[in-house]
Amino acid sequence: MPQAQRAIASTPLALLKLRCPRCHTGDLFAGPALSTHFMDMPEACPVCRQAYEPEPGFYYGAMYISSGFSTAILLAIGFLLYYLADDPPLWVYITAVGAVVLAVTPLLFRYSRALMLYAFGGTGFDPRFLRR
Repeated sequence: MPQAQRAIASTPLALLKLRCPRCHTGDLFAGPALSTHFMDMPEACPVCRQAYEPEPGFYYGAMYISSGFSTAILLAIGFLLYYLADDPPLWVYITAVGAVVLAVTPLLFRYSRALMLYAFGGTGFDPRFLRR
């Protein structure tokens, strides 16, 4: 089912909008991020039919990207709490980091998969899709 969206010329912007790496038009995920189906991905792009899983187990590497995102969140919250809240007790650090990471889990999941596909998926933007 092709969408009525236009292709995005910028690859970083297409990545931020979670669009197909080849046509920059089709959505990478089937449903909204804030739902119980935030992990659902179609097998291929609904516009250009690009496979979203180039090989079995492809997205195992996305766990490392997600871990990097989580570490960045941990460090940012740690520095903010240390300097802005005058070094609160340990339970405040643990609660704050846990709550934020849990709240952004759908985004961490989606963007780590999207980065994995864009960086290692073996495909790039095809400008022929801009004319549609």
